[in-house]
Parts: sequence; C-alpha cells; structure tokens
Amino acid sequence: MNETTCDISDKLHPDVQYLDPVYKSYGAKTSFSGRIVTIKCYEDNSLVEKALKANGKDSVLVIDAGGSMNCAMLGDKRAADAIKNEWEGILVHGLIRDSSTINKMEISILALGVCPLKSIKNGAGDSNLTVNFSGVTFTPGEYLYADEDGVIVIKEKESL
Repeated sequence: MNETTCDISDKLHPDVQYLDPVYKSYGAKTSFSGRIVTIKCYEDNSLVEKALKANGKDSVLVIDAGGSMNCAMLGDKRAADAIKNEWEGILVHGLIRDSSTINKMEISILALGVCPLKSIKNGAGDSNLTVNFSGVTFTPGEYLYADEDGVIVIKEKESL
C-alpha cells in the first residue's frame, strides 16, 4: 500500500469515513487496502470460511460478527486460506483466535480481540450486503485502507 491513511484523509476529507479506533492488529503485515467484500454473521463462521477459500485478489474481507465477544470468527487455518487466496486483509467486528500463530503470518487482520472458543458452523449469515459498525458504513465495491494510523473507507480507489 503506497498511500497512507493520513495522506488520503488530507486529500479527500470530508469524503472519508473513519473507523472507531478500538481494533487490535494481528499478523506480520502492518497495512492493507482493497475493494470491500462483506459478510454479516453472528457466532457462525461458515460464510467466512467460504469467502476466504475463494479468490480475494485486491479485496478486503469485512466481517460484521455483531461485535460478539463470545467466540472467534477465524483462526490460523482461515488466515492461511486468506494468504493462499491473495486476500489483502481482514477486518472483524468480533474476535479471532490463534493470535500468536497469526502474528507470524504474512497477513493483516484487525479485530476487537481474541478468544480461544471457535464459532459454530450452521451456514447462517449473509454476504455482499451493506453493513454498519464502529462509525462506518461498509458497502461492497467501495475501498478500505488500513495502516498504523487507522482505517478509512472511501467510495473509489485512490491513487496519489
């Protein structure tokens, strides 16, 4: 990612959405950007697994897990799927697990925290819809940029 969130913010404000700064960073990468792909699920990561096993080139997976603090929505196996299938990064409005392993992997995942309990797999949830959390509306096809200074969302890909 050549463009920093600060540079994009300076150039495009007020046409920028800013994610509340409550997310923790996991993985060896410190920044990512890409076209938004969404999943809305609650304590069931079936659709997360399906998405991460598909081609994610130039895309960011945004998982609205309802902010659940009861179980993890992904761990090292799904992170490995994301790397294999070229996902740029993952934002989870919920928890992850296997953080010590993920922290050594070449990926960037932002989540509210960690929990060792895995989610259920009943196939519940929806994908490719607009979701809202932490002060931002995530619309599939728009762009997310994340780095050490925060996460922003803009309507179109930015090239400075």
